[in-house]
Amino acid sequence: MREARSCWPVLVNKAEDELKAAQNELTQALDHVKQLEASHLRLCKLYDEYRLQEQTRDGTVMGMQASMNHRQFMTQLLGLQQRVVLDLGKAQTTLAQMRKKRLQAEMELHKMQSLVEQDNKAVAQDVQRHEQRQMDELGVRQFILGMQN
Repeated sequence: MREARSCWPVLVNKAEDELKAAQNELTQALDHVKQLEASHLRLCKLYDEYRLQEQTRDGTVMGMQASMNHRQFMTQLLGLQQRVVLDLGKAQTTLAQMRKKRLQAEMELHKMQSLVEQDNKAVAQDVQRHEQRQMDELGVRQFILGMQN
């Protein structure tokens, strides 16, 4: 009589572990994207504040050195913004890859679970056939014994 294969539950556990790992990676990638978006927003606000300061000086004359420092700082803010935008693009690409990886892990888990179910169903059918054969044999024996008496 056939027994359920012991390899399928092991493969299901492995697929579950891979799904958990993929979910953790996805969560980390999503957190990274959120951090970069928040950094970009802060840099944009800071740049806008400094630009507004420059525009609303009320005619007060700033020293040449202070003016150069102010513009240099604004240039650095723009450079940081561009760098954060590039990092954000890379992080979003990574996020998309992590989503795809999680989806593949989910599909693999469902496949393994399906194989376990198929194996269990085949074992149950085998057990049912075996029991039916035993019942048939018992019926034939009883019939033969009944005819001999």
